Amino acid sequence: MTKADLIQTVADLGMTKKAAGEMMDALFATIGKTIKKEGRFFYPGFGTWTIRLWKARKGRNPQTGAEIEIEASKTVGFKPAKELRGGL
Repeated sequence: MTKADLIQTVADLGMTKKAAGEMMDALFATIGKTIKKEGRFFYPGFGTWTIRLWKARKGRNPQTGAEIEIEASKTVGFKPAKELRGGL
């Protein structure tokens, strides 16, 4: 499903595509801000987004084979709820 498909599905519930698009943008912006501020976002029956920390480590440049240092970083991980996992 693409963003346009999602917006169309929401718009089919009785609003304009423009209003549905603005609502979806606001929704995902709020989720992103919450994850940054609180470290997690939980939606019952769907899952939990959390910040995951990667430690600094050594790696290899695939072109030259030279060893490199990879800095510590943060990423967002998702863990599906039991209800979602059960249906997959």
